[in-house]
Amino acid sequence: MARAKVARKSTSIDMTAMCDVSFLLLTYFILSATAKQPDPLDVKVPSSTYKLKVPEKDIAILTIGSGKVFFETAGPDIRAATLDKMGEQYKISFTPEERKRFAVVASFGVPMQNLKKFIAMDAGERKKSGIETGIPADSVDNQLSLWILNARKSVAELHSEGMRVSIKGDAGEDYPAVKKIVDILQKQKINKFSLITTAEGGN
Repeated sequence: MARAKVARKSTSIDMTAMCDVSFLLLTYFILSATAKQPDPLDVKVPSSTYKLKVPEKDIAILTIGSGKVFFETAGPDIRAATLDKMGEQYKISFTPEERKRFAVVASFGVPMQNLKKFIAMDAGERKKSGIETGIPADSVDNQLSLWILNARKSVAELHSEGMRVSIKGDAGEDYPAVKKIVDILQKQKINKFSLITTAEGGN
């Protein structure tokens, strides 16, 4: 007896719901992601075989290169609180809009006297203007030491944590420039800090 043949029908799958979910997820990730700010100071860090991920919060990064020092703290709340403390010390008042703009700035290197002008600029203007001459770190006007101190206070007050410090130095930077930064840290009894390097053999 011959087998009955079942008529084959093409399967049709409605992908509308799947596409909707995919685009919703994509939109969410795009809107919630934070764009990485370009480094205002290009440094070529030395290589190392030691691998340890730099933490993403409660950390300050000091970038040294071309005789300049740049400062960066993680977290918009810490940046805004540190700015307030620096403003109190230098008798400079910052508007809510200035605080908001500074809170999204990553690494910067300007003296306090030029900070309001720096905040008012957009990222492209800051790079072209040449305003970032580095944060003063000499004995006469050691603003870097105050930035570090006030950032530590802000981390302790807002997150109840101790702030970690990393140094990102150019491989060709002179040793005295790096030692000056280490001396500033040790005067605040910060004897434990990390050096940012690239992986050995990496680009």
